[in-house]
Amino acid sequence: MGSTRHLLVLLAAAALLFAGGVPAARAQEETEREDEFTYTSGEEKGPEHWGKIKPEWAQCGAGEMQSPIDLSHERVTLVRDLGYLDHSYRAAEASIVNRGHDIMVRFDGDAGSVVINGTAYYLRQLHWHSPTEHSVDGRRYDMELHMVHESAEKKAAVIGLLYEVGRPDRFLQKMEPYLRMIADKEDKEEKVGVIDPRGARGRASVYYRYMGSLTTPPCTEGVIWTIVKRVRTVSKYQLELLREAVHDNMENNARPLQAVNNRDVSIFRPYPHKRY
Repeated sequence: MGSTRHLLVLLAAAALLFAGGVPAARAQEETEREDEFTYTSGEEKGPEHWGKIKPEWAQCGAGEMQSPIDLSHERVTLVRDLGYLDHSYRAAEASIVNRGHDIMVRFDGDAGSVVINGTAYYLRQLHWHSPTEHSVDGRRYDMELHMVHESAEKKAAVIGLLYEVGRPDRFLQKMEPYLRMIADKEDKEEKVGVIDPRGARGRASVYYRYMGSLTTPPCTEGVIWTIVKRVRTVSKYQLELLREAVHDNMENNARPLQAVNNRDVSIFRPYPHKRY
């Protein structure tokens, strides 16, 4: 389909979601209780059973627009009208929290925003998953960073960045002392002073866009997902530090891939590039 038609379809889907057809996810809605679910398939509280653990988690099993998904280039459509990511992040006071199933940096001050379809989404927190939750053409990388945003209407938008083992990540290098402070301590929280999220963002000129859900219970749909195509690097030590800091004894904290169900998946690439 043409890029204009594809953009109109995406905007219409977003309007339906936000108008009440499907509850839109709030950025802070993810469950904080790590003992309520696990990432290990086959267990009583494993991913395939999330939707049955609590009535309010039903979308984890019955939802039609769940995340994460595989970003297959046989499926994506080039949509130049999406434009560059319009972000204005700034340094802000923050805390680091061991949530038991992941490590989260929560911004206590104004860390800036990203504008999507004319709406400002304010950066609330960021956290890490390993391996990546999203895959590209069937390949899962070593780590995924989620930058979680929330609009004034409490709608959620998440920017995901993919990593593979290689050179150390500079943003994580700054966080290493704090990771050690909260390592293996459930619900441990520490003030970390002023953190600049621009160090986590990196370059994001090419990205995927689709409508999905939270990747942890309650798996609420209505999330605008932006996955940056450029894969960054993280050292093996940093990857191990993040996993060891979480005391869940699980090998990973990545939800299995979910069905695309004929959703539109777009990719934005600047005009000088002819292929993707």
